[in-house]
Amino acid sequence: MAASTTVPHSETHAATAVLEVAERLYTMNPEWVVFFRETLGVDGIVRRTFSDPDALVRFECSPQYARIREMLDGLRARQSERPSDRETQRVVTVRMPRSLHETLKAEAEQHRVSINTLCISKLMKLLDQQERQELAAGRT
Repeated sequence: MAASTTVPHSETHAATAVLEVAERLYTMNPEWVVFFRETLGVDGIVRRTFSDPDALVRFECSPQYARIREMLDGLRARQSERPSDRETQRVVTVRMPRSLHETLKAEAEQHRVSINTLCISKLMKLLDQQERQELAAGRT
């Protein structure tokens, strides 16, 4: 017999409440990063409400979560259409072993930054170190 995947009533109520908070924030048309941080980020409403890992996984399979992701995608699409004074960003996809990803994820959580921020910091540090070595080799 298969294990039950029934979501407890209290979690359904909590999911609806989280969605209502996200919808109120969405109507303010924040930057997508702000919306992400306040809803899905480490200290966002989702992780504060669903602190139990199993409850979080169940929430991530819910229609309420799907709607929050749609709102996030909508904000990102709208803001990508707007001209920005900031430097444009590019995306690089990196394939890595699961163990390395989990290690980076844990380190990023420890530093309270995103994996993206951590990887950029590590990359910049590596490039700076290589430049210093090249400069030192050129001086001798």
